[in-house]
Parts: sequence; structure tokens; C-alpha cells
Amino acid sequence: MTNSLDTAPARPEPDSIRPRNEDTGVRRPPLILGSLAVLATLVMLGHALVPNRVGRLGSLVETFLPWTGLAVPLLLLCTPARRSRAAAVSVLLPAVVWCSLFGGTLVDKREDGGNLTVVTHNVNEHNPRPVRTARALAASGADVVALEELGGPSTAAYERTLAGTYPYHSVQGTVGLWSRYPVADARAVDIAPWPRALRATVRTPEGPVAVFVAHLMSVRFTAGSGFTSDARDAAARRLAAAVRAEPLPRTILVGDLNGTTDDRALSGLTSQLRSVQAESGAGFGASWPASFPVARIDHILVRGVEPRSAWTLPATGSDHLPVAASVRV
Repeated sequence: MTNSLDTAPARPEPDSIRPRNEDTGVRRPPLILGSLAVLATLVMLGHALVPNRVGRLGSLVETFLPWTGLAVPLLLLCTPARRSRAAAVSVLLPAVVWCSLFGGTLVDKREDGGNLTVVTHNVNEHNPRPVRTARALAASGADVVALEELGGPSTAAYERTLAGTYPYHSVQGTVGLWSRYPVADARAVDIAPWPRALRATVRTPEGPVAVFVAHLMSVRFTAGSGFTSDARDAAARRLAAAVRAEPLPRTILVGDLNGTTDDRALSGLTSQLRSVQAESGAGFGASWPASFPVARIDHILVRGVEPRSAWTLPATGSDHLPVAASVRV
């Protein structure tokens, strides 16, 4: 006699009790997702190791380094679809690294107490509204205004418009300095085949301050040679040498450096000077392009003075935003 229990078909094992992995019971993260998380982390931690010999790739990565953080929300969007806890954990790695590198930048560090306000602006040689731009800069309340990319008849328009607020000024080639306080010893600084930088002494009520205004060469990207910055890098080295030789203890460098402070090519400057935005700003203070700023290439760098606050001003007719800083001399 056959036992009915012996002939009954075996019931399929429910999916809920099947082990997803033999030991952990957790699905392994998808290979692509995990690889992207590791890649983003390696770029953030090892950007200094990215070679600059081919297409200046290292400088390009460092210019947009904060944007590597976008990998985190993009990877998180993919994680729920995979229903993998391990995948979610793998995304935490670049998130933690990004926060350790840039989290402090997002903190509002602005304070009162400055006694000298400085504004710098690449006004764009083809700015269709130079008078309106000059009036906006004068209305900012700055004590010192630096302009880059001057040229043609617009230079005279800036000089006329700013003269009422700033009785002292110097223009050297394509850069200029306007001040409420007396300006002395103004001269061009040799960083390029044509004048693109100046140095002057601003005699503030608290004492003399050396002010450098510079516009480094533009960075180009071409299909044949990639990211090219040789001319800019050479100019940065000459400018760094001039700043290093400056005898006045209180020094301010402002201008369009066509690179961020993360860019290794500007290390000759950033090793000597402190970024007011980094020390007393709120956020990254991106200044270019004005329509949708993605990088801060316009800077106010100092030594011998105390950064108190930094901010960007509203857009003018230029493709750059003006940037401002308050320091204590």
C-alpha cells in the first residue's frame, strides 16, 4: 500500500526564505553602480595624481572638482531601483569623502568687522552697458574696485562714471584700479606680452596695502590638444613671483585668474595667499558664467589682513559676476 505522503509533490520554497547570498543574505551591489561610486571617490581623493601632461586633464578635473558630488544623488537614484542595501552603502563612500572635502564650504562664515571692502569684476570687453555696470559697482559701497578686460572706448566710460566715487585710479593695459583712498606707486606687472596685471599701493586710513590686479590668460579646449593652459600657467608663475617679492606685509590680489583655487597650476599663488571666499564666505561663490555660475575663477586673495566676509554681486552686462570681500586691515 502506497503512503500518500510519499507521493505528494514537494512545495516550491518561497522566495522570501531563499538566501540571496549564501552567507550574508544581502544581494551584492550591481557592478556598474559600485564601480562608479569607487571611481567618484578616487577622483576626489586622488585628483592631485591625475596627470597634467595630456590635455591638462589634472587642472580640468580640479577646476570642477566640487561637481563630483553630483555623482552621489545620481547613484542614489539608481539604488532604490536595484533594491540593494549594499548598493546604498557603497554610495555612502563618495558622499562621506565629498562632505569631508567640501562640507565646510557650505557653512556661512561671514562676519562683521571689516574696514576695507574690495570688489573685482571682469567687465567683458564687449559689455554693451559699461556705464550701467560702472554705476552698479560704485553703488556696491566698495572702497576699492578692480576691473579686468578693459579695452576700446569702454575704458573711458568706466573712468568717467567711476570718477565721482573714486578720485584715485590707475589703468595699466586691460586692468584698472579705482580707490576712495590715495593710490601710489602704480605700475604694470610683467606677466604677459601685453599689460594684464598691475601693482599699486593703496594708502588706507589703517596704513598702506599692496593691491595686485590681474587677468590671467583664458583657458581653451580644442579637439586636437584638449585643455590648454600653458600661457595661463606661465603668467601665474610670473605673478606668483611678483607677489612673493612684495615688501609690504599687507597684500591683496584680485582678478580673473581663469582657474579655481583647487587648480594645481595656481598653487604658486594659493600657497602664499588666503582665499577670502574660502575663509569667510558662504558656499562656493561661483562667478562664471554669469547666467549659470559653475566655477569661481574670479578671486580675492590676501595675506597680512583678516578676511571677514565674501559674496557675489548681481549680474551686469558681463559674462562674469562681480565678487566682493570685506577685510580688516
